[in-house]
Amino acid sequence: MNIDHLRLFVRIAQTHNISQAGQELGLSPAVASSHINKLEAGLGVRLIHRTTRKVSLTEEGIAFFPHAEDVIASVEAAQASVGAGKSTPSGTLRVSAPASFGRMHVLPALTDFMARYPEIKVDLKLSDTIVDLVEGGFDIAIRNSRLKDSSLIAKKLANDNRILCASPSYIKKYGLPNAPAALNQHHCITLIGLEDWCFDTPQGPVNIKTKGQFRTDNGEAVRDASVNGIGITIGSKWSVYQHLKSGELVHIMPEFPLISETAIWAVYPSSRLLAPKVRAFIDYFSDYFGDEPYWENE
Repeated sequence: MNIDHLRLFVRIAQTHNISQAGQELGLSPAVASSHINKLEAGLGVRLIHRTTRKVSLTEEGIAFFPHAEDVIASVEAAQASVGAGKSTPSGTLRVSAPASFGRMHVLPALTDFMARYPEIKVDLKLSDTIVDLVEGGFDIAIRNSRLKDSSLIAKKLANDNRILCASPSYIKKYGLPNAPAALNQHHCITLIGLEDWCFDTPQGPVNIKTKGQFRTDNGEAVRDASVNGIGITIGSKWSVYQHLKSGELVHIMPEFPLISETAIWAVYPSSRLLAPKVRAFIDYFSDYFGDEPYWENE
């Protein structure tokens, strides 16, 4: 299979124009059509519908397109590793991110990222479910949990500092706990499955199995329930920093910090060469968050 034919097909799929795609690659319309004919003949299927007005992908072309992009990205990554080939990152970047973090901190940055890399298209999946990168066809995932799969490579993007929070209305009604054990007399809001909270104390780690009237599977719902006075909760600084600034939430028991090994990670399959588009994403967000992310300064 000719890599130049694949590269042409990818550009046709992106532009829906054989002449334009061919011109970008220095090919006449006749040569571009010939290359696509050879690609289709080699595969034994038609990839493109051609009419006098437009070009569109067949069902087989639609199925073939992401795989062709992956091949091109792998070739470009191999070339970049030895300082050769195209230096401008391009292609479709498939990203998975936690719903809340992605909405609050990834999505706002994509405007500048895509302006900086106009040849990259981003497919962003926002979900709190841990996706299988290889099976799902993702290039990279942002995660805020520890890496358990040894077939993946993780690059730390930022710390995920977590603190104990409550609203002024809750504090006014129930008072402040003065030690971790005092949480047994308070309403605690938890993520389902994360009811055990561990604190660093002068006597060593103290684990508290919390209880309360409300729990949920969504981090923003946990935060908002605390804002509404339902109880005390754990909040990541990236999630609650604006509410701390506005006074809707108060950082409580700072003298007993939570013990947590969480961070924000960029994760990608180790079996793949690091494509330029993936490297561009990692480098951009590493710089964007920096050594001390903006949410830590509020």
